Amino acid sequence: MAKLGKRTRAAREAVAGKENLSIEEAVALVKSNATSKFDETIEIAMNLGVDTRHADQMVRGVVGLPNGTGKAMRVAVFARGPKADEAKEAGADIVGAEDLMETIQGGTIEFDRCIATPDMMPIVGRLGKVLGPRNLMPNPKVGTVTMDVKTAVEAAKGGEVQFKAEKGGVVHAGVGKASFDEAKLVENVRAFVSAVAKAKPSGAKGTYMKKIALSSTMGPGVTLDVAAAAGE
Repeated sequence: MAKLGKRTRAAREAVAGKENLSIEEAVALVKSNATSKFDETIEIAMNLGVDTRHADQMVRGVVGLPNGTGKAMRVAVFARGPKADEAKEAGADIVGAEDLMETIQGGTIEFDRCIATPDMMPIVGRLGKVLGPRNLMPNPKVGTVTMDVKTAVEAAKGGEVQFKAEKGGVVHAGVGKASFDEAKLVENVRAFVSAVAKAKPSGAKGTYMKKIALSSTMGPGVTLDVAAAAGE
């Protein structure tokens, strides 16, 4: 068994026996254990009582975190003509059509969010096997297939977070940085949990939110009191 470093051992000892915490307690504990030399991301993971193999149990959505993510979001936009110009003016990092499709097919994906105008979807559709598994496929349900390119780009740049239940019913996302004030992290966590709660699918049966955990990039996770976090 690998020997744990002093920092890792201390972090694990700090959270030992601490479970079902309030959001405030969890944020304070995770933040205090984020002692790496870089600004760690504060991450949330939610285990949901859904079976994503069934369409009526899929959980996906988007939430604008009140205090942003602290991450510089790289945005790619599929558009032509005036809409391409609109995307560039709004701050998109990459704008294109067939040329962008060929770049992605070649294995180069240098963006965190992909937006497309509806007329571009026949082109974007060819990239489903590449973008889909990375949760980058434009989708009208989360506002990334739209004619309002300006708003979509600005939302992505402003701290909007997409979420989607993966195999096993787990949803995870970054909700800020360790350098954020505790109060701002708490606000972001509450906003994310609320958005996932509102995205409860019609086919979900039994307990919807089973477990919620908070951690930093390099730190151990702590569990939250699900009922309190969900405002029940």
